[in-house]
Amino acid sequence: MAIEQTCPAGVLPSEEAVLLLYGPEPVHKGEALAKAIIETVEKADPLPTALIRYRPARAA
Repeated sequence: MAIEQTCPAGVLPSEEAVLLLYGPEPVHKGEALAKAIIETVEKADPLPTALIRYRPARAA
């Protein structure tokens, strides 16, 4: 519910769309929620997500 209230309109698909796009299992709804969160963060953050995820190992 918090994700539905926080994410911009259209980022989180409807229940019917989740069933059609992903499947009926709870893990499929989780996948849709995760994608909605990632899209919301990417829209709010000026840096590409790939740069945020990549962190080179520090030299010893």
